[in-house]
Amino acid sequence: MGVKPKPQIVDLPVYQPGKPISDVKRELGLTEVVKLASNENPYGCSPLVREAIRSFTDQTHIYPDGGSMELRAALSEFLGVEPERIIFGAGADEIITMISRAFLQPGDETVMASHTFSQYRLNARVEAATIIEAPMKDGVHDLEGMLARIGEKTKIVWVCNPNNPTGTLVPQTELIRFLERVPSHVLVVLDEAYFEYVRGSHPDAPDGIRLLSRFSNMIVLRTFSKIYGLAALRVGYGVGSPDIIQLLNRVRNPFNTNAFGQTAAIAALKDQKFVEECHRLNREGMAVLTREFDRLGLAYYPSWANFVLVDTGRPAREMFTALLKKGVIVRGGHELGFPTSLRVTVGSPAENERFLTALTACMEEVSIP
Repeated sequence: MGVKPKPQIVDLPVYQPGKPISDVKRELGLTEVVKLASNENPYGCSPLVREAIRSFTDQTHIYPDGGSMELRAALSEFLGVEPERIIFGAGADEIITMISRAFLQPGDETVMASHTFSQYRLNARVEAATIIEAPMKDGVHDLEGMLARIGEKTKIVWVCNPNNPTGTLVPQTELIRFLERVPSHVLVVLDEAYFEYVRGSHPDAPDGIRLLSRFSNMIVLRTFSKIYGLAALRVGYGVGSPDIIQLLNRVRNPFNTNAFGQTAAIAALKDQKFVEECHRLNREGMAVLTREFDRLGLAYYPSWANFVLVDTGRPAREMFTALLKKGVIVRGGHELGFPTSLRVTVGSPAENERFLTALTACMEEVSIP
């Protein structure tokens, strides 16, 4: 090709999302397929959301509100923060891209855990920043190790909490001790995409937004894609100091969150009973999965999200393929840095049962190396 791209993107891997149900049905000739690969909410979204979307269908010809003003006001009231502290993106992923675009340039350093959300690393590479990884301890961020790797060239530190793909959690007391020692010239990105699954379950549950008044060099990311069930509509948000938000708005694309997503998110906030019920059902489903893992003698990280990373002791690629043939889509650990593990979304009771039955059968089919 005659046109030359940025040299740093030539070898970048293309993000591979969870395999679509329709593709699996067509390729394998299956009629029933369960998807437990993308950490989606198996219970969908609130009825209020569906009603709001239906009532908005006659406005598809109108551009969305470029500033998400109505949603901003609703979220501001819900969170108890000033509107100028909030920015929206097409999922939290887009805000990660904005942060990297706004703050990273060649020669800068960025610190992250060795096994964490892949978009931090990808966006840092696009900006030709130097990536410095801190090994995890038992699947948890080693905050002391990350602190030790911060230097004068460090611009951003990424903390995914709960962490994807391990589901593990840094408690609030440890997080505060970490934030107190991060230099003021370093931006801490606290990714709380699974925040609602932690709330009320952990004795020292972190809440990054409540810490913003103490730490102005931090931005907290959350999303409507997970427990709110709006993954198809792509609405995520960041909360930080007005100065940081203003800088991100300078690199934000116009009309970056669609009108259906904004409308749905406003409705979703009004139904916290739905959120609480999904939280309860998720913990029950997690208990079902982990009890069976215990029975089978399989190791797993304690998860505070809506997924669990389980080590089958068998090659992840082979287990992924074997499960796929039985109509169960999971995320293979070979794509995540865990060659013998599977990341499995907590599904509905029927989906969990289908997965566990298939898992037991696949463990007999796939040999331990």
